[in-house]
Amino acid sequence: IIVIQDIYGWQLPNTRYMADMLSANGYIAICPDFFVGKEPWSPSQDWSTFQQWLEDKKPTDIKKEVDVVLKYLKEQCGAKDIGVVGFCWGGVATHYIALQYQEIKAGVSFYGIVREREDRFDLKSPTFFIFAENDAVIPLDQVTVLEKRLKEKCTVDFQVKIFPNQTHGFVHRKREDINPDDKPYIEEARTDMINWLNKYM
Repeated sequence: IIVIQDIYGWQLPNTRYMADMLSANGYIAICPDFFVGKEPWSPSQDWSTFQQWLEDKKPTDIKKEVDVVLKYLKEQCGAKDIGVVGFCWGGVATHYIALQYQEIKAGVSFYGIVREREDRFDLKSPTFFIFAENDAVIPLDQVTVLEKRLKEKCTVDFQVKIFPNQTHGFVHRKREDINPDDKPYIEEARTDMINWLNKYM
């Protein structure tokens, strides 16, 4: 499983925590640096500069990096079945990969921002989209449109699921950051991820 970071980079403990969870479920998880050494976003940075920061780190501009990772997994690790899991920035990247790479067996995209474009709906690999009801970054009407358009255009299996009362980033919180009210939803989303991967991998 290729685990794709959010804007805070591959070293964020939350992302590595999810890679460990996948490993504990019998998968080999690899978490490459898709920013290729460029500085990840920091919570102390000024959000007004975010678009500028994103300019050379677009989640849809990663073909070269994905190709290198796939080549490594096939040639060096003998991987036969490869899946992708991504969070936020990585959720967008996972959606992009699902549109481009038939060889990917399964993808799980967590709260990846939805962009309304004609080329976003013809998935090549089975993909599970997980969103939060109270996501300040992703309006629910965009999620509704995504599901509607996928139903019209997509020929592979997909699922779109919205988790009630949850906020952006809810699934990859570390254990100590989870409050009891959110716990059942977080556990359900993680079980959904594993079940989806098990089904197609």
